[in-house]
Amino acid sequence: MRILFFILALASFAASGAEVAGVKLDDKTQVESRDLVLNGAGLRKRVVFNVYVIGLYLPEKKTDTAAVLQLAGPKRAAIHMLRDVGAEQFTDALVEGLRENHSEADYKALEPRVKELAGTFAEIKEAKKGMTITLDWTGAATQLTVNGKPAGKPIAGEDFYRALLRIWLGDKPVQNDLKKSLLGA
Repeated sequence: MRILFFILALASFAASGAEVAGVKLDDKTQVESRDLVLNGAGLRKRVVFNVYVIGLYLPEKKTDTAAVLQLAGPKRAAIHMLRDVGAEQFTDALVEGLRENHSEADYKALEPRVKELAGTFAEIKEAKKGMTITLDWTGAATQLTVNGKPAGKPIAGEDFYRALLRIWLGDKPVQNDLKKSLLGA
């Protein structure tokens, strides 16, 4: 009987979370002491290269972009690097995703905060293979962490965090199949 219980417990543990390209993502996490669930996870590819695995954590599961963007409370985008990417290249990709999903006027309004985030990435110098970068909405600001340690100052404005999420979930996402995966499809 103990063996059966152990096998069932092990099976339920193994079924939790997700695994994408060899990266295991927890099914739950916390931001500001608030429980979040893994909404979806996927692989970012650039040409033939696997660049990173990203997991989207929300207070509750949502399957469409509008619902995700309007959802109140803390959120997390957890990026697990699969290759080395220079800070400038990483920032350029974020800026490209922001520009693709916002009007020129909307982007101009975000630009000072984009520069703040770019400055933090410049201090990091490189997103290295194996590094975990999180973009958290704390309920008050966007906080970047690297391997669990805060990097840079919190960036104000929920509109900024929503703008970041549009990189992956917007009308012109960085990768269509990644958008579907993050939305739990």
